[in-house]
Amino acid sequence: MNEIIQALILGIVQGLTELLPISSSAHLNLIPWIFNWEIQESFDVALHFGTLLAIVIFFFKDWLKLIEGGYKQVVKKEKSFEGKMFWYLVIATIPGGAIGFLLDHFIGDSLGKYPLVIATSLIVMGIILYFVDKKAPATTDYEHMTFKQTFLIGFSQALAFIPGVSRSGITMTTGRVMGVDRESTAKYSFLLSTPIVVGATLYKFKDFVLNIPFFVGVLASFIVGVIVIKFLLEYLKKGSFKIFAIYRVVLGLFIIGLYIVR
Repeated sequence: MNEIIQALILGIVQGLTELLPISSSAHLNLIPWIFNWEIQESFDVALHFGTLLAIVIFFFKDWLKLIEGGYKQVVKKEKSFEGKMFWYLVIATIPGGAIGFLLDHFIGDSLGKYPLVIATSLIVMGIILYFVDKKAPATTDYEHMTFKQTFLIGFSQALAFIPGVSRSGITMTTGRVMGVDRESTAKYSFLLSTPIVVGATLYKFKDFVLNIPFFVGVLASFIVGVIVIKFLLEYLKKGSFKIFAIYRVVLGLFIIGLYIVR
């Protein structure tokens, strides 16, 4: 029963933190550390599979149009926004995804064991996100994003190997630096994460333990993920990333304080 409750809690946390710019890796490393839980390493990826399902289902029509557009652009030489964006996503995924995978495999797992590293990353990225979002102009929407913008946002994913940086956090911050409006940079960030998480899921699939806690965790992260995507895209039409930046700093300071007390 304890394992099921832990899986439920971690699934809810994953659904909240993977899609908001507050770092799921930080939370999934910190919660077991705070409560002294023993969690399988592959369970992290299993929870990501739940949010992957949320993204795929929420943006299902978008992905169908993107794939169809990409196919037609190559085979039938028919140009369209969807075809262009599909290949932008493919090209943007390769360097950032490959570098990030290697760094995460060789370094990221080790860094996740150090709470002060996570706390520092949360605070530093929170401060950067706050000032970038406050100062950067919003001159580009999703339909008018350029190759340069999409590529640099994708390349920035490589830094997500550092626990606490956050894949969505770094891509959304980079998007704002590049002048993309908040709602558009969030949507592009969600789409961009899809192939990365698919690759990680397939790579770790052999390590999955298909038991009740697994399905509870995946289901929880999926349901919460769908709710969070809808909330964030609606919220960013008028709101800013300020509240998430503040949360990151407060959480980082809390972790430092807890570490010192312990």
